[in-house]
Amino acid sequence: MITADRSEPENTWCPSGRPDAPEAVVLGVRSGQGGEVVYLADPVPARDVLPLVPEGVEPTRVLRFASHCVSACLHRRGNDCTLVERVAATPADEDRNVPRCHLRAQCKWWAQVGVDGCRRCPAVATTVVEGDDLGALVADPATTREQLDAWITAGAARPAAAPSR
Repeated sequence: MITADRSEPENTWCPSGRPDAPEAVVLGVRSGQGGEVVYLADPVPARDVLPLVPEGVEPTRVLRFASHCVSACLHRRGNDCTLVERVAATPADEDRNVPRCHLRAQCKWWAQVGVDGCRRCPAVATTVVEGDDLGALVADPATTREQLDAWITAGAARPAAAPSR
């Protein structure tokens, strides 16, 4: 069981941040068949990595970035992050190990929902892939919790998606 003081630090960070923010760092690399994030042991400034991404490849397709959580974000409602609320509402493997993450002490998601956000964080994609209906719903700031719950509940009636290649 993981416990922590989840009081929000003064400068919180978003684990699904913008790569072009001046303070942005690479949080991890999307890897493996499922495209989950493999976290870096230490942050790397995005400005050092972005020039290495091949032309024509969207950086958020292969990397996860963290940047400051800002009040102008589409996912903000007051002091709350609605994105992490939607992320935390999605099914998670409760036996999944919580990833090691250098961001946690300043993470908005950790401060707001704790371990529920951490368990789901590796599966979050900043760039939603075509055919990822759940990812598109979660990413859309207009999606309500009720819509998300209805989609998840109806999931048993949908055929399984073909594995991506």
